[in-house]
This record gives sequence, structure tokens and C-alpha cells, in this order.
Amino acid sequence: MDRQMKGARHDARAHAVVIGGSMAGLLAARVLSDHFERVTLVERDTLPGGADQRRGVPQGRHTHGLLASGRQVLDRLFPGISAELVAGGAVDGDLLANYRWFFEGAHLARVPSGLDGLSMSRPYLESTVRRRVLALSSLTLRQDAHAEGLLFDGSRGSVTGVVLQDGNLEADLVIDTTGRASRSPQWLEDMGYERPVEETVEISLRYTTRLFRRRATDLNGDAGVVVPPTPAGKRGGVMLAQEGNRWTVTLMSHFGEEPPADLDGFREFLRSLPSRDIYDVVRDAEPLGDATTTRFLASRRRRYERLSRFPKAFLVVGDGISSFNPIYGQGMSVAALEAIELDAALRAPAGSLAKRFFRRAARVVDTPWSVAVGSDLRMPETIGPRSAVVNFINGYMARLHRAAHHDAELAKAFMRVANLVAAPPSVMHPRLALRVLLGNIKRRPRSAETGASLPAARHA
Repeated sequence: MDRQMKGARHDARAHAVVIGGSMAGLLAARVLSDHFERVTLVERDTLPGGADQRRGVPQGRHTHGLLASGRQVLDRLFPGISAELVAGGAVDGDLLANYRWFFEGAHLARVPSGLDGLSMSRPYLESTVRRRVLALSSLTLRQDAHAEGLLFDGSRGSVTGVVLQDGNLEADLVIDTTGRASRSPQWLEDMGYERPVEETVEISLRYTTRLFRRRATDLNGDAGVVVPPTPAGKRGGVMLAQEGNRWTVTLMSHFGEEPPADLDGFREFLRSLPSRDIYDVVRDAEPLGDATTTRFLASRRRRYERLSRFPKAFLVVGDGISSFNPIYGQGMSVAALEAIELDAALRAPAGSLAKRFFRRAARVVDTPWSVAVGSDLRMPETIGPRSAVVNFINGYMARLHRAAHHDAELAKAFMRVANLVAAPPSVMHPRLALRVLLGNIKRRPRSAETGASLPAARHA
């Protein structure tokens, strides 16, 4: 698509357009408000007034939580928002001391880590952020608006706006945050540019979520449990506290049957997991509403940073760059960290904005991609690139998890990587590698079913 238009200079900062009003779009719009006189948010849905589920976010009915890195970014962009979310029912707590992480047959050591997360429903979080963004004086919302393509000035190699169903919208910068369904690769091709190389790792994941009434005595007050799938069982489960005194419980299965949606089958699936933590709560908890089931076939990463040519005044942010196995809970935090890199790229000296941003975004994605893909490749059925390095790292991480059952320093080091505040190589520092070695030599026996030799930490 090559539409010649007279628009503003490509380095002007009068008007920016964000396509997509989900979390990545909201965060991008917030950052752009510091750099542009006007920001228009284009969203194809009719946005709800409150914390209601909407059509454009089908995964919104499933379990969500905010990692420590994502929470830090939200508080930076929206001062006081964590306190606001907690006042409305979100559950906060130390992600190691107040949550149970079950790896290699037992829980990781339960100590304060300084990594504070938030558990709440996706609609509640998104509606709170959306209210803050829509309150910005420079922000205009265009809902029920479908972006059909981009306006492009071939003589300058610059995007100059967006083609909407009801007319054209000129802009000095356009950002696509429409997620996995992003049409940016096709739009690039239409403008005479190459598509980005795509990396995919096929994981054939099915997951089912139900809500239950949360009681004060559940989990001795802890805020959640994570039981990742294993290569042997390929089944896992996550249970997190959320607003409204509810538990959100998601069951997952790789390369096999769909986790049951009926209540009896759901509970029986839980009973088959290597830890009874979630089952012991759900077996007699009051169910709330119906189940939701979704499929996630593959993690995907588009390598925009490797393109030699890219149009001016155009960027892609969020799941349109990368999307991961949802069990790791990284998506919203990655979008938040990319928003910070967008801000840094816009503040940098003149030059190629796309090159600056995509390089920065790639560094953000490197950690969650290596965590998610590396772990998924433990399963022989996973279709993706394997190497001796990946096999070595997976073996090392299994030993680290076993040692971290009783070594708090290793547990904290792992959680820093899982929360995207440290790079994966940090857990291989010689000091920590020695602890892994000694921890596996001296490992104390644990119950293979619950790992219950450590006292349960109370949720603060």
C-alpha cells in the first residue's frame, strides 16, 4: 500500500496514533503523552466502562498476575496505582515468601525476596490502567474503529497515518499494539519492505480456568501456587488470589488432552498434579461461574531488530513482537518494560527511532524468551531449535531448583530472573554454581508429593 500524502515532517511530534487499546497499547499511549502534543488510541472494540471482560481480550478470563518488574513500571508511569489496585481488592505480596513454587518435587525455599507482585483479574487491572490513560488531557479515544492499513509516503519512506473504515487519520508516529494478530508483517510487505523473520516454538498448550470462593484459611493465608508442567506428566496448574475474595485456577496440559471444564473433571485433573496444594483448596471450595478453555499452540518471536530497512514513523510493541507460553505470566510485564524502552528511544538523539527501539525491545524480550522457550524445550514433543547449550542449561536449572528447595539464595536468584529483573546468566555466577553443586550433594530428602517440610509463609 503506497499512498502519497502531504503530512507532517517525520521527526515532528504533534500527533501519535496507537492501534490497539489493550495493556500494551495503553502503556504505549501513556509514554507517548510525554512526547507528543496529541495521542489517539484506536480500538476496534467498544470498551467497557468498568472491569468487564471484552471480546478483544479472550485470554482475559484466565489467570493473570503482575511480576515485580511490571509492577515497578506501572508505579513509575502511574504513581500510586499499586495502592489503588490493592485498595480495590488486588492481592499483593512477596512473590517468594507468600507464594508456593513447586519445582522438581518440592517447593522453593520460602523467604522474603524483595520482589513484590500483584494478583488480580485482567479486566480489573486493564480497566484501572485505562481509566488513568483516558484521563490524560492529550489523549483521544477512537473506539469501534478498525485500522485497515497504513498511510505511507514512499518518497520519504515514512508512515504518515492510519487508514480507518471511516476515513484517514494522519500522524507523525504510528504504533501497532494489536498483539499476536498484528498485520504489521503484511503491511511492511505492502510498503515494499521485508517481513521480519519469525521464530516459533510449538508447545500445543491447552488450558482451562475456573473461579472459586477464597476462604481465609486456604493455603494458610498464602496468595498463590504455581505447579509447572513436567516432561513426564505434561500437566500443570496455577492458583492465584484475586479481588472479590476469589481464587482463579488455571489447569494446563501440553501435547495431550484438554483440561476438563466440568467441575468434577476439573478437580480430578488437579488431583493428578505432583503437588496437592491446589487440589486441597479446590476439592471443597465453592465454584463461581463457568469454566473457560483456550488453546495456545506456539510461542512466537518476530525479529524486527534484524531488519536492515524499516519505514520511518512506525513501530510495533507488545505481543506483535513476541508472545510466550502464558504459564510464565510474562506478557504484561514485558509490555510494561517495552514501554519504558519506548520512552528511552524517544528521548535519544536524532536518528532511526525504529532501530533504537527494536534493539532495546529485543534486549527486553531476550530474558523471558530464554526462560519460556528453554523450559518448554525440556519436553521432547516440543517443536523448536535445540542445541547442546539449551540441554545444558535445562539440566543446570533442574539442579538449581532442587538445591533451591533449601537454599534461599538460589531461590531468590531464580526468582529475580523469573521476574525479569536479572538476566538468565546471573544464576550461573560461580558463587551460585558452587551452591548448586553442593546443594545437590547435600540435598535433604523431601516428600515427592508436597515438599511440605518447610513451614508455610503467611500472606501479608
